[in-house]
Amino acid sequence: MRLWSLHPKYLDSKGLVALWREALLAKHVLEGNTKGYRNHPQLIRFKALKDPVSGINQYLSEVHAEAALRGYHFDRDKIGPYRNRLAMTVTSGQLQYEQMHLLRKLKIRDSDYYNRFMAVQLIEHFAIFRTIQGAVEPWERS
Repeated sequence: MRLWSLHPKYLDSKGLVALWREALLAKHVLEGNTKGYRNHPQLIRFKALKDPVSGINQYLSEVHAEAALRGYHFDRDKIGPYRNRLAMTVTSGQLQYEQMHLLRKLKIRDSDYYNRFMAVQLIEHFAIFRTIQGAVEPWERS
């Protein structure tokens, strides 16, 4: 499971579809509707929220918005309601780690996205996050 912190616009089509599926899986886990993945490290930051399901729904809505921009038809009905806009934090080190991780993937499977992403100097993140200075997040498996 990979719940990216960096903005989904950087993901190629395979990455965006995988993110949608994995975020939906995360939603099911956070709702208590599955036995597996309950202790997955990618869920730690959502579990720390007052309302984890609302947080993942907001995250999913951002994935859905990117998919819609690209003309994909992800099912909006799979996203539940969410409250006020959340402001979760992500460290600058985590964003750098994810950038390098994604570059390795794109180099193999999509040279166009790889070349575009290589030129990015300042990485944007999901709107749900606010960047703070710091190393790679402790929950990241590197």
